Amino acid sequence: MVVLGSTGSIGVNTLDIAKTNDIAVEALSCKKNYKLLNEQIEKFKPKFVHIGDKSLKSFVKHDRVFTDDSGILDMLDECKSELVVNALVGFAGLAPSLKIQKINKTLALANKESLVVGGKFLDCKAIRAIDSEHFGLNFLLSGQKTPVKSLVITASGGAFYKTPLKELKTATPAMALKHPNWDMGAKITIDSATMTNKLFEILEAFWLYGIKEIDAVVEQTSMIHALVNFIDGSTTAHICNTDMRLAIAHAVLGDVKKEILPSVDLLSLAKIEFKKIDLEKFPIFSLKDKVLKNPNLGVIINASNEIGVEAFLAGKCGFLDISKVVFKSLEKFENLELKEPDELFYYDNLVREFAKNELKLNLKDRNVI
Repeated sequence: MVVLGSTGSIGVNTLDIAKTNDIAVEALSCKKNYKLLNEQIEKFKPKFVHIGDKSLKSFVKHDRVFTDDSGILDMLDECKSELVVNALVGFAGLAPSLKIQKINKTLALANKESLVVGGKFLDCKAIRAIDSEHFGLNFLLSGQKTPVKSLVITASGGAFYKTPLKELKTATPAMALKHPNWDMGAKITIDSATMTNKLFEILEAFWLYGIKEIDAVVEQTSMIHALVNFIDGSTTAHICNTDMRLAIAHAVLGDVKKEILPSVDLLSLAKIEFKKIDLEKFPIFSLKDKVLKNPNLGVIINASNEIGVEAFLAGKCGFLDISKVVFKSLEKFENLELKEPDELFYYDNLVREFAKNELKLNLKDRNVI
């Protein structure tokens, strides 16, 4: 298989699954962590590697190194593997996802933004979703004959669930990066703190399962990942320990017939409660119904959110400015229509420039962090 985003948390766990199950790794890709990439090269002996930052190419210990955004697409053309795990972060994962399906490879997807922005142009039924919530939903929906009434995914609440709203004005990146349950990358951890990731997961679930009756609730233990309400009054829940290897194993292996994680010890579970998401504290989630009604808005929300998160992590704007720039961007571009995949890249760039102006960032800084 091929692993894109191999040095991130999903990528590292994917390679652990590969090693445990004797799966050959044909190619690896990362953005800039060449030190870990070199360790992975030594261990897995891939035929090809890709590093996003061209200036770091000389540090990569391999004789077939691709670079830049176009390089990752060229590398995919060279690969013979049928399965590609896309664990890249942000909009950068969209073009590879489109490419993977175009060349008839199986897409195991951990890159939320591919569906949030480009679900309209992907064969969503063929995607193997790597996400605790969507894996849980898929698990619950498999083989069910009773009609589905609605889907529910859960949120941990992120770093600021118990923080008073007035204190968020002075929230720092260090505070926002302290996720209570999961060890994730910086981008998704900030998205968890703003509940943007939950809005994204709602839209992902729509594209994956074709159901618009979707909601999210807070469940702070992160032990229950998803629930399905059926038309007959039945409700099922997916429960497992907080470890992404289970979702990864199902995406990579297909049929899983051995233990990946220990079963949940029901007698040791903490008290489980479900609570509404506070829309005053997490205003981005209030866009749920709007984005389900018009999924084209995903490209606007994602682009402006990425700029806001990057600026916040770089100390160039406040935490609450992330949601503010998203809403301002929607006001500016909400009437867009999308007919071709190329339009996604056009509008992504347009929205980013607008968001940078709104946040008064240096427009020469293509990457704030």
